[in-house]
Amino acid sequence: MNITILGAGAWGTALACHASSRHAVQLWGRDAGLMQGLRTHGENTRYLPGIALPETLGLTSDLGTALAHAGAPADSGLLVLATPVAGLRSVARAMREHAQAHVAAAQPLAGNLAGNVKQVLILAKGFEQGSGLLPHAVLEQVFAGWADRPAIGVLSGPSFAQEVARGLPVALSVASTDDGLMQHAVQALHGGGMRIYASGDLIGVEVGGAVKNVLAIACGVSDGLGQGLNARAALITRGLAEMSRLGLALGAQMETFMGLSGLGDLVLTCTGELSRNRRVGLQLAVGKTLDRIVAGLGHVAEGVPTAQTVLELACGRGVAMPITAAVADLLAGRCSAEDALRALLAREPQPEVASAPRFGIPTKPGVQA
Repeated sequence: MNITILGAGAWGTALACHASSRHAVQLWGRDAGLMQGLRTHGENTRYLPGIALPETLGLTSDLGTALAHAGAPADSGLLVLATPVAGLRSVARAMREHAQAHVAAAQPLAGNLAGNVKQVLILAKGFEQGSGLLPHAVLEQVFAGWADRPAIGVLSGPSFAQEVARGLPVALSVASTDDGLMQHAVQALHGGGMRIYASGDLIGVEVGGAVKNVLAIACGVSDGLGQGLNARAALITRGLAEMSRLGLALGAQMETFMGLSGLGDLVLTCTGELSRNRRVGLQLAVGKTLDRIVAGLGHVAEGVPTAQTVLELACGRGVAMPITAAVADLLAGRCSAEDALRALLAREPQPEVASAPRFGIPTKPGVQA
């Protein structure tokens, strides 16, 4: 199978390493210098140092070459978008403009995305700032109007790029409303150390992948302030409740949040030493400025731009997310790490679930803490 991965960051490179063992893979990056460095050094020294790239992996900074690879032979390839959420719309627009240019030039087989690439898989986790859209909705908006537009799905779950690139075991969820895409993605990626499970809950899988990054910042802050393992467990558990409430309000299924893209990804990101979002929280707790932290990461920590968007979505739907609110306030400089912790501890007692009020506390479905 021909697979093209757009985005040569850590996760895109790691998935390319995995898929290259069984498929013809092209990895595209917009930075020609970065891609030349990958050829020269045989590894992605910027985003995934120490991991040797397979000799069979194709590398390109030419979008036309990358799209043509995924579209030939017609209908059988897979296009994977491995850009951060902030770059997703611009890459999707470039794909569409490239395809339309070839159609206008009567070259439908030279990279015509609409005619040849039928399966698009998104790796990005988060909500788009400004629009508040989930990744699949961004693509649907950009692709609107195409008579033969590709099916869209997402790949998510508990996964650190370094471990995937090393071939260590990982289990992920592929979600789409298109059964054919799910089968295609499983065929392409399931194998070796990677297990792929299918889900029809596209919204739930995406919400889990987005909100867990915000909650990982909260856990990092708690750990950085020395609040202990009990506090971390409480944040993960109550964070899962927040994630689930928002997901249900957006049309997701509750079962999804008990799975890989919900609880699984939440636990990994809140506890794993490789978690960039947890690292943000740890450094905020010791007084570092957000600008300095982000500059030092060298990678995108999606929880930083996502927190305020998640809070706005929750407020608009009457969903209480106190942990998310505390993180958003901290990131915006509206409070200190200590103040955010005190605000959470000072909240009035609440029933754990809406159906079981206790101690005379009134039940308010959807807004419990």
